[in-house]
Amino acid sequence: MTKSELIARLAARYPQLVAKDADYAVKTILDAMAQSLSEGHRIEIRGFGSFSLSKRPPRIGRNPKSGERVLVPEKRVPHFKAGKELRERVDVAAAEPPPV
Repeated sequence: MTKSELIARLAARYPQLVAKDADYAVKTILDAMAQSLSEGHRIEIRGFGSFSLSKRPPRIGRNPKSGERVLVPEKRVPHFKAGKELRERVDVAAAEPPPV
C-alpha cells in the first residue's frame, strides 16, 4: 500500500473527511514519526509494531567501479519489528487459499 492508497482508503472509510483532510492527517502522522525517529526516540504502536534505530558500525567498503577501499562511516538506520497481533493476522492470511 502506498501513501496515496492509504489516503484514499481513509477518505472512503470516513465520508465526512475530505480527501485533502485525510492527506493532511496522514502527512502529519508520518512527519511526527520521522521527527521522533530522527531525535533518537522509539515509536510503539500497539497491535501493529515498533520502530527503533539500529546502529551500523563503521566499516571498510569497496568502490565497485575502481575496487578502491573506502571508509564507510557509522550510521543509524530505522528498524521495524512487527507486533504480535500483526504477525498473527499475516500468518492467518497466508494460510488461507488465495481468492480466485
